[in-house]
Amino acid sequence: MGQKRYRCSVCNKAFGTSGNLRRHMKVHSTWKPYRPRVCDKALSLSAHLKLQMRADPGEKPFECAVCSTRCARGGDLVKHSRIHTGEKPHKCHVCEKAFIQSGSLKRHMRVHTGERPYRCSVCNMAFHYSGDRKIHMRVHTGEKPFECTVCGRRFAQSGNLDKHSRIHSGVKPYVCHVCHKQFAVSSALHNHVASHLGHKPYRCHDCDKAFCRKTDLNIHMRVHTGEKPYKCLLCDKSFSQSSNFEIHKRRVHTTRKPYYCPYCGRRFKLSSHLKRHVHVHTGAKPYSCSQCSNSFTRPEQLKVHILKSHGEGTWFTCDICEKKFVSKGNLKQHLLRHDGVKPYVCSDCSKRFCTAGELKVHQTVHTDVKQFICGLCDKCFTRKSHVKKHFKKCFEQLRSNCQ
Repeated sequence: MGQKRYRCSVCNKAFGTSGNLRRHMKVHSTWKPYRPRVCDKALSLSAHLKLQMRADPGEKPFECAVCSTRCARGGDLVKHSRIHTGEKPHKCHVCEKAFIQSGSLKRHMRVHTGERPYRCSVCNMAFHYSGDRKIHMRVHTGEKPFECTVCGRRFAQSGNLDKHSRIHSGVKPYVCHVCHKQFAVSSALHNHVASHLGHKPYRCHDCDKAFCRKTDLNIHMRVHTGEKPYKCLLCDKSFSQSSNFEIHKRRVHTTRKPYYCPYCGRRFKLSSHLKRHVHVHTGAKPYSCSQCSNSFTRPEQLKVHILKSHGEGTWFTCDICEKKFVSKGNLKQHLLRHDGVKPYVCSDCSKRFCTAGELKVHQTVHTDVKQFICGLCDKCFTRKSHVKKHFKKCFEQLRSNCQ
């Protein structure tokens, strides 16, 4: 390699010829004598003017022989052709990952150097790539540009929408190689496979509980710290997990019920509620006791059975009336009645209720919306109790007509 004797007095960059140095010095100069005819952009070098003229609408003299894509510059065509040839000349010296363009390699190197040049203006969090910062900003702005066409749920990232859409399509592309169980997302498969291996390297130093993933341990630690970083802006209720926060918003602060029962027409806000409800019609009892032959429709029924029949587990008992509950959440909700706390307020008449379910039942008084549909005759009702009563009559009538 030739010696670079000519050095820039401004930035100390070195060049092999005096001509290259002179051209470089124009970078530091404000004098830009070359101006395209089609726009007002000024340029310091005549070569840049030629490139700019090609970038303007019209001239793209370089054509790809494979797909006929046209480029303004020969260098752009060379880069484009690597898509077809598979050539990746720019290789990382750390991990040997290869790239088509030098710019891609330069961005990749930040993974190894730890450089994070893109910083969030709100929380100061830093990122390797500008695209990651753009996605992160949606946490602060609340922007969710990707909407599910089936249920209307919105997402900040297109990848999350793709995963969610599998709930409606039923597609489960990830298969366990041990038991052949299928999953909609790769993370669920990863967690499941760990259950076969029994490998749980992340251990809580407070209660010694172990986890397959570090993220699960971090979420668990909030049980001990009491941290609830996800706060609802509508009712000030806080949550330790983002998934619980999303369920809360759909459960309490929206009237949308995109999931409906094909047997009786009852509508649900959550797909898990519909799945559990369908067992009533099918008679399925997927929750089996490991100690006897009894099976149950719902998991809480199984929990009550194990407590009552086999004496395993812990009852949560009210100190005031000694009523027993299978979960701490149910006891907590029950204690509100003794305290007289009624946090759920009707927006129409200001009447207060202990639970969101009681408020929901009450609100049907103020609306003419008939959200409960009979799956046999499509007749609509405002109350669940009414459609249940009607469905029994409708079913009996249909059965007698078939006999």
